[in-house]
Amino acid sequence: MPTYTVHEPPPRKSESAADPERFTFVRDGFHFWAFVFGPLWLLAHRLWLVLLLYVVINGAINVGLVLLTAPGLLKFAVALGIALFMGFEVPSLRRWTLGRRGWKTLGFVVGDSREMAERRFYGEWMSRATAAPIASTPAAQYSTPVRRGPPTGSDVIGLFPEPGA
Repeated sequence: MPTYTVHEPPPRKSESAADPERFTFVRDGFHFWAFVFGPLWLLAHRLWLVLLLYVVINGAINVGLVLLTAPGLLKFAVALGIALFMGFEVPSLRRWTLGRRGWKTLGFVVGDSREMAERRFYGEWMSRATAAPIASTPAAQYSTPVRRGPPTGSDVIGLFPEPGA
């Protein structure tokens, strides 16, 4: 069952909070169309910096393979590897881009489809918004351990019960 991460955009100038209709759901997993048409997929999802990096890195690799007079099978294997990388990693690259643009990650949700994931997310989100606020407990206070004197010869670090054992 697919997993989606939910991202909230920064509020517009006229808004105090972002409109829930603008939330974005990014599906984890392999993206077939990003595997087949990597640059076009990046353009369609407005991942400009990722597209620039893709073109530069792919161009550098291809120039290197031509300069090394690599056989055609190696060139095909490298191109297939880059395409597989795109298919598997575009959700992470999309989340990275959203984070750079100031979007906040609200969490993740599981659903058979994007519509089901949206229903689950908004249902839970609305139930939490209407629930009574829970009184927060004060944060636990921890103190730093205090060493009483300098280390002695009997101090042991590790799993051995006695020094020199």
